[in-house]
Amino acid sequence: MVRMDLFRSEEMNKVQLIIPVEAAHNTVTYLAELGLIQLIDMKLTELETELLESNCNSEKLKRSYSELMEMGLVLHKTSTSFNSARRTADIQRRQPDLIVDAEDVNHPFLLEQVHEASINPSKQAQLGFVAGLVVNSKCHSFERILFHATRGNMYFKRSTQADFVADPASGEQVEKVVFIVFFAGERARLKITKICETFGVNRYPFPEDSARQGLMKVEVSTRLSELQATLNSGVVHRQNVFTNLGYNLDHWIGMVRREKAVYCALNMLSVDVTSKCLVAEGWCPVKTKPQIQDALQRATVDSNSQLSSIFHVVQTKESPPTFYETNKFTAPFQEIVNAYGVARYQEANPGCFTIVTFPFLFAVMFGDWGHGIALLSAALYLILKENHFESKKLGDFMTMAFGGRYIILLMSIFSIYTGFIYNEFFSVPIFIWDSAYSCRENDCSDASRIGLVKWSELPYPFGLDPAWHGSRTELPFTNSLKMKMSVLMGVSQLNLGLMLSWWNADFNHSKLDFWYQFVPQLLFLNSLFGYLSMLIVIKWCQGSKADLYHVMIYMFLSPSEPLGENQLFWGQNYFQRMLVMIALAAVPWMLFPKPFKLRKLHEQRMQGRIYGVLGGSDTESVDLEHEEEFNFNEIFVHQMIHTIEFVLGTVSNTASYLRLWALRFNFCFPLICKFYNRKASKCYKSSKGVK
Repeated sequence: MVRMDLFRSEEMNKVQLIIPVEAAHNTVTYLAELGLIQLIDMKLTELETELLESNCNSEKLKRSYSELMEMGLVLHKTSTSFNSARRTADIQRRQPDLIVDAEDVNHPFLLEQVHEASINPSKQAQLGFVAGLVVNSKCHSFERILFHATRGNMYFKRSTQADFVADPASGEQVEKVVFIVFFAGERARLKITKICETFGVNRYPFPEDSARQGLMKVEVSTRLSELQATLNSGVVHRQNVFTNLGYNLDHWIGMVRREKAVYCALNMLSVDVTSKCLVAEGWCPVKTKPQIQDALQRATVDSNSQLSSIFHVVQTKESPPTFYETNKFTAPFQEIVNAYGVARYQEANPGCFTIVTFPFLFAVMFGDWGHGIALLSAALYLILKENHFESKKLGDFMTMAFGGRYIILLMSIFSIYTGFIYNEFFSVPIFIWDSAYSCRENDCSDASRIGLVKWSELPYPFGLDPAWHGSRTELPFTNSLKMKMSVLMGVSQLNLGLMLSWWNADFNHSKLDFWYQFVPQLLFLNSLFGYLSMLIVIKWCQGSKADLYHVMIYMFLSPSEPLGENQLFWGQNYFQRMLVMIALAAVPWMLFPKPFKLRKLHEQRMQGRIYGVLGGSDTESVDLEHEEEFNFNEIFVHQMIHTIEFVLGTVSNTASYLRLWALRFNFCFPLICKFYNRKASKCYKSSKGVK
């Protein structure tokens, strides 16, 4: 090692190294281990020095410019006051008994100096003055302190109007006033100077001669023009430097982030016992194994390493992380699903179905093909300008909209489809085909559209007949249609969720999950709301006026009561009793069998492993050590919570789909009222009575 002393710093030399490209990494590594050289950043040092020097010079020039501006202000506003005060002092010196101005009587130092000079001419005192600028808010305090410090032997004159000027020290715009204070004697001058420094007052030289004042004004004006030109050239120079930096800034930022990410990943590796290699562990998809091996091989060749990296699969009982391969189209849908929860390893991914269900449920609420076309135009614009927006820094709202551009695309397409079904173009019905209904009178005015007469047996070819819009029976018809449609879609999607649990149970070969979770849940859901969906379809096919609310409520309260006019098919009463018994039996079916089955399987597994340990099997003893602790109480409580959650969730989730109908009603109804020149309050009152 080189000998170094602690008492005094070492002599230093600036050196230059010329390193071959292939040896750069190793050279820097060895120099870093040695720790005896400090490298200089050759990319940005010169630019940084140039910018710092330019900024420093700019600050000095701005300070000089502000000082000259204040000095010019002092010269402009003090000339009149100074000359007037000097004339007054000369008159009082020549004629002591003459009072020139009532204001000057309040300043006795002039009279005292004149009186003292008349008695003893050798003691004549020279009249001095200080001119400058003081902050307007401090001017009153500044004057009072001057008055007390000089015992009133001074004359203070300030400008009548304050001006906003750039302070030379801070560069901020400050409201200041110009002042001039006259005094007599060296002692008073020292006191006034200290007070000015305390208040941060900027003092400026002011010549007594009028001719010199004019020359100084010209000089200050010329100097200001030169400084302004210099400042403008400095701004242009800095702008050119920043423009040149801007071309490479994105590349440098990306390079720095990439290197930081590389070294952050290297910190996660451990050192081998031989200290000759690094050991890394991680998870990767099985199908990407060839790609990873190829990347390792390329890294070995590029670094001229004599040894190749080793890649092998480690057998473990740890649960792997969940990874779904997505692209720019499917990634936003997967993020929506992940916001509610990430599926366990190799579970069925609901994100596949979300690609269709999410935009379609939006379209059910936002069914208007006029609005859909507008939304489609916005989505197509974001997709066509995809490369442009990817390189831009967007705001929060624009980032969210651009990230979900394909979601918006599907939502707009489905909105156009449902808009044709609802037959609404910006909430206005469109007569594309002939209507199957006609008015009762020849004049189809609003007053006469109380009822409609069906004149054709053929239904409207596609979507809702526009004749319903604006009629008195529109709300009962459309509300019944959309509310029941929402229930059908909700029950269908809940059954889809149960099918996913069945696929998971089949994939994991779990008969317990199939028989004691999927089957009772499927029976409970469909014995209630599946039956309700069946009644809705039957009522639509028969055109019946049965009250389905009454049917579902008294199905539990009075299962033996006759249905009367609410009966839709033969044997409905007996069928409903059977469904009630199935629903009631499904609850204990979900609750009790699975925990007791798990406890029995655990006891059998533990007995077999204990025998294995007694027999001397090392493998069985190792498996016993890794066996998770079985807690029957915890499993039973978890199953009870899961059962209660499913029972209550079945009701609440099905009811939550009525929001599709409610939001759809809120979207279109006020616009329809406005279109037909009805007051929204009347429409609201009429809609409250609709069932």
